[in-house]
Amino acid sequence: QVQLVESGGGLVQVGDSLRLSCAASGGMFSSYTMGWFRQAPGKEREFVAGISRSGVTTYYADSVKGRFTISRANAKNTVYLQMNSLKPEDTAVYYCAANPLGVGGIRVADQYAYWGQGTQVTVSS
Repeated sequence: QVQLVESGGGLVQVGDSLRLSCAASGGMFSSYTMGWFRQAPGKEREFVAGISRSGVTTYYADSVKGRFTISRANAKNTVYLQMNSLKPEDTAVYYCAANPLGVGGIRVADQYAYWGQGTQVTVSS
């Protein structure tokens, strides 16, 4: 059983940056593909970014490519999401998730076995 705890959300202005962190415990962190998803009010949860077990390969939604960077520190059991040039449409609850099945379904929420509680990101114009 893996527990995930996100932090780093908050209220920022358009163009600002935020760094989200997700600390894992209770499992072998390096054996999981990790992902970040987000859910805005009235919308479905959507894939934001994913990273392979080793951290070598990363994946992004088109809407965040070039602005967001996912990384991981396996020695610290932590995955990060650096968000730059934030836009109002980035406003959502952001969730990290752990996928034991590898990168094949990295964009698919159903492939993830463990989820954090979420952290709110609000971008004000």
